[in-house]
Amino acid sequence: MIKILFICHGNICRSPMAEYVMKHLVQQNGAKEQAEIASAATSTEEIGNPVYPPAKRKLAEHGISCKGHAARQLQKSDYHHYDLLIGMDHANIRNMNRICGGDAAKKIHLLMDYTSHPGKEVADPWYTGDFEATWQDVLEGCQGLLNIVKASYKA
Repeated sequence: MIKILFICHGNICRSPMAEYVMKHLVQQNGAKEQAEIASAATSTEEIGNPVYPPAKRKLAEHGISCKGHAARQLQKSDYHHYDLLIGMDHANIRNMNRICGGDAAKKIHLLMDYTSHPGKEVADPWYTGDFEATWQDVLEGCQGLLNIVKASYKA
């Protein structure tokens, strides 16, 4: 089983979008039992809050539910529990390293590193208002990451 944790600043837009898109893709590919997928924030600002309504609507447009989501903060113990910690931008990566005490096992990556655009950040729609662009990046990143999940359950 592969364990993946998606991380963004508040855990109400990008990381939950990635969490639920990835869960959807894994289920479509018959690998639901082979992956544990969750999301978290680097900040405490939105703890306990549901997915931001425009992000929730964007997921719903594609038949994906995020019911029951409550934002939570990344904990140092998450580094030991998860195989991959996937950040949405470089600020997330810096904060993830700070919270986790570094990345000795090389588990921390950008989502877009799993696409043909490594190093690209997933823009925060909280600020841009462009939930479609975020959706496209999240989908592309999760589709690339799906190959890692598939490889883990074929092994």
